[in-house]
Amino acid sequence: MKDGSEEHRPTAERVLEQVRLQAGSGARGRLRVYLGMAPGVGKTYAMLMEGHRRKSRGTDVVVGFVESHGRQLTERAIGDLEVVPRKKIEYKGVVLEEMDTEAVIARKPQVALVDELAHTNAPGSKHPKRWQDAYDLLDAGITVISTVNIQHLETLADIVETITGAPVRERIPDEVIDTADEVEIVDISPQALRSRIRHGNVYPAERAQQALHSFFREGNLNALRELALRKVATEVEKDLEEYMREHHIDAVWPAGESVLVNVDGSPEAQRVIRRAWRLATRLQAVLTAVFVETPAWANAGPEERRAVEENLRFAEDLGAEVLRVKGQDAGSALLQAARDKNAGSIVIAAPPRRGIFGTLRRSIASQLTQAAETDVYVVAHGDDE
Repeated sequence: MKDGSEEHRPTAERVLEQVRLQAGSGARGRLRVYLGMAPGVGKTYAMLMEGHRRKSRGTDVVVGFVESHGRQLTERAIGDLEVVPRKKIEYKGVVLEEMDTEAVIARKPQVALVDELAHTNAPGSKHPKRWQDAYDLLDAGITVISTVNIQHLETLADIVETITGAPVRERIPDEVIDTADEVEIVDISPQALRSRIRHGNVYPAERAQQALHSFFREGNLNALRELALRKVATEVEKDLEEYMREHHIDAVWPAGESVLVNVDGSPEAQRVIRRAWRLATRLQAVLTAVFVETPAWANAGPEERRAVEENLRFAEDLGAEVLRVKGQDAGSALLQAARDKNAGSIVIAAPPRRGIFGTLRRSIASQLTQAAETDVYVVAHGDDE
């Protein structure tokens, strides 16, 4: 029979959570991200409501940075949450305001609310991006609750540009979302979001109509919503697989195939790598980036060598395994690499009409398709679909 003290003894998980909540305890803080398909879905509001909920439970919560964009509902939602004063940075005669990361760390809250992870900081800041400031808070043991839109993820930014026609200048590594402790989608139907815009709840009246006829067209929003839902679904599947492994749950769980992408020094290589990454993500597959060193590589100049290394680093940053192989011709070497990696799909760039890359890629495409051992995806110029 247990006495009262044993019955109320906290679990190991609860003790760990309490340690994490103690800023400066040595444990890294937890990252919770509200992910949205577009501006105006309610990410910042959801973040603030979570801050109020935690404060009501006795958690020490501060606002590190909230961007209201002049929206009265968002400004009112801050309420009685403590706001850490912003750092003022003068740049070219203009005073810009950024999160004062050092002041937040010195304040030692348990939780900090940090809006817009993809934000670019003013010149002269410690870090170029706000997500890096958020990482400083996490390293200090502070739990961070933040927000980001799907278009800012590095591997999806180019496809969003294709869908919407709007350039995506601010980007964050996918790793920020992939390694977050919690990712919650703030979902809303495209029709409801467009209604918010029409009523002036997202942009001033003079900008609302322009927004509705450009970025916020219903077709665009449907596509962005699907991207956001797919991203969260992928994270949920990863969590489920990890849970099953940790708890030794035996179940039929089909293994994802491997995807291989050919990498060279061409300007469009990174776009092809992104396309391969998205394919691998949908298939729950391992992505392998392969560079083939043929005898002609001995004559490559420093610019081409630098370009290849940069493209391979880009693939590595996206989580791909980088493989360097030697072969008399690229096509045969890629086929052998596909066999070695059990790759069911190979992604290559379409050959340009002229030049050395055109001749080389036409040869590669011909060999791969004639072998008929794998599915071959040829990414057309300017095509990310």
